[in-house]
Amino acid sequence: MRSIDELIRGLSRLPGVGNKSASRIAYHLIQRDVRDNHLLGELISTIQDKIRLCDVCGSFTEGQICDVCQDPHRDHTLICVVEQPQDVFTIEASGVYNGYYHVLHGAISPLDGIGPDQLTIGQLIERITTGDFSEVILAMNPTEEGDTTAMYITHLLRSSRVTTSRLASGLPVGGDLEYTDKVTLARSLRGRIRMSDQ
Repeated sequence: MRSIDELIRGLSRLPGVGNKSASRIAYHLIQRDVRDNHLLGELISTIQDKIRLCDVCGSFTEGQICDVCQDPHRDHTLICVVEQPQDVFTIEASGVYNGYYHVLHGAISPLDGIGPDQLTIGQLIERITTGDFSEVILAMNPTEEGDTTAMYITHLLRSSRVTTSRLASGLPVGGDLEYTDKVTLARSLRGRIRMSDQ
């Protein structure tokens, strides 16, 4: 049926949703209460009207400034730099970080035509030079683009008074060496810590 096929195609364009998952979701929606589907449709169709980017850090917010940037109890000496707004929510969910954030909205990727000028690196440098930050935590993804972006920002900050650090990367908890790819294993070896530091 054409209507179902169109719905499945539309759902399969969502990130992480393959054709099989899209089919399951489509058939589930058909059997749901019509009021629930109308509510879901309304939530989806109005989300971009309600959510905007924070004027300070670039994360998602419903106001001009997000809750994190407005919180005076956070550590004003720390700023964590991430690629995307959703990364802020991931780090916040860990419950171990209490500083501020800056969202780049991507990573340097010359092959995709994304250079430093397409990101919010200029705003980041301005925040650091005018703020009280003493440490910049570079929390980019452990990819070639993320590494390039981290090195570029580190280079820009080399003569500043702030310390730059990078998130440790390596073996997942519960993982087996046997199934670990070479790049992850190499990162783990380079980022090893002394047991006496534990």
